[in-house]
Amino acid sequence: MPPILPDFSSSVKLKYVKLGYQYLVNHILTLMLIPVMAGILIQVLRLGPEEIVNLWNSLHFDLVQILCSCFFVIFIATVYFMSKPRSIYLVDYACYKPPVTCRVPFATFMEHSRLILNNNPKSVEFQMRILERSGLGEETCLPPAIHYIPPAPTMEASRGEAEVVIFSAMDSLFKKTGLKPKDIDILIVNCSLFSPTPSLSAMVINKYKLRSNIKSFNLSGMGCSAGLISIDLARDLLQVHPNSNAVVVSTEIITPNYYKGNERAMLLPNCLFRMGGAAILLSNRGSERWRAKYRLVHVVRTHKGADDKAYRCVFEEEDKEGKVGISLSKDLMAIAGEALKSNITTIGPLVLPTSEQLLFLLTLIGRKIFNPKWKPYIPDFKQAFEHFCIHAGGRAVIDELQKNLQLSAEHVEASRMTLHRFGNTSSSSLWYEMSYIEAKGRMKKGDRIWQIAFGSGFKCNSAVWKCNRTIKTPRDGPWMDCIDRYPVYIPEVVKL
Repeated sequence: MPPILPDFSSSVKLKYVKLGYQYLVNHILTLMLIPVMAGILIQVLRLGPEEIVNLWNSLHFDLVQILCSCFFVIFIATVYFMSKPRSIYLVDYACYKPPVTCRVPFATFMEHSRLILNNNPKSVEFQMRILERSGLGEETCLPPAIHYIPPAPTMEASRGEAEVVIFSAMDSLFKKTGLKPKDIDILIVNCSLFSPTPSLSAMVINKYKLRSNIKSFNLSGMGCSAGLISIDLARDLLQVHPNSNAVVVSTEIITPNYYKGNERAMLLPNCLFRMGGAAILLSNRGSERWRAKYRLVHVVRTHKGADDKAYRCVFEEEDKEGKVGISLSKDLMAIAGEALKSNITTIGPLVLPTSEQLLFLLTLIGRKIFNPKWKPYIPDFKQAFEHFCIHAGGRAVIDELQKNLQLSAEHVEASRMTLHRFGNTSSSSLWYEMSYIEAKGRMKKGDRIWQIAFGSGFKCNSAVWKCNRTIKTPRDGPWMDCIDRYPVYIPEVVKL
């Protein structure tokens, strides 16, 4: 006997059912208001002209009532606009592009490793295995002091790298925006591992002869997520200082942090970290609204430092031979996953459409009441964002986030290509990724961007931006001479 009803599971694609559900829930208020407004309109049309005039004449207004009503409306509007947070605009930003003389192809890196670690071939072999699976390309750069054999990480060389990276990014920012040094009201510089005296922020003030009343900050020791911490600090300062410009400089100085020992956990950063830096102009001036590229929507910060394992998973210390390096724990990815879970739990209600929030809530209630073995529902963040900028900390970081957030290859393309072309540039990597999306001509007005970064401590920080205008493909920037070659295929293992 043939079946009475067709097999809907094979004839109906469930993704279209989900799309219909999302549309229904996200527009529920509109769909409810339409019949109400239609009913009111029909009733009005049924009334004749005389009945409408009589209804109007039956309403009695006196001068006192009108004045009180106007005063009340003005008062409510004033309170609303005074309590409303100021809009923070990202006017523009600039990324540092290292010269070709600083490039470190795989062959050069491995030759230097063999000469520096000639007494420990196992450490050399370990670095080679890491490099083969790192996702880095042949054009990443290290500062001049690291090209020496042995490396010469002096204070002078470290300051030299800082000056080249920061001043180059600042000069590019001034050129792109037309900003004058005297117009900078707030300056924030973040560099995790190099913290000289005077500070890097003082170095910038001295170079550009900034005003004596400038509010300057220098953040150190906060890891690869320090860039978003600086953005958060700038946002808070711009909320209390009207009509102001804030410049954020994010970088990591590699020269003094090259590890010359044999501890494997400390050799990892040598293989991944490379030169880079970015300068960002933020403003709360209303006049900047029309030319600004982005508007800051949310910043969410998660700190897991109360947990001992999380606190020590990225740790600067001495090895058995007294050589200082950054030790990366084997638990790093698990701890990063927990930090990400906490972060998206906070940011989810702020950005996800109602349909996704309801599905998540219903699944959570079902697991608690009916069956704890139900598979937890992972919200579809693709409904909330068009672009994802995941910190290019390494191939494993990008792979894990792509898997957990169920992202496509295109969503993580900017992160993978940034890692391939520039390596792990620490806190500035997010801006190289944003620049990649712009260079590909994909950034349209209204697009939403999610920046995610991880840092020592352990921290997971997020920033959400909304594109203020369709951005034309830039003629300058770090990707100018190579964007046509990207994306490239990156094999799982590159045999050296």
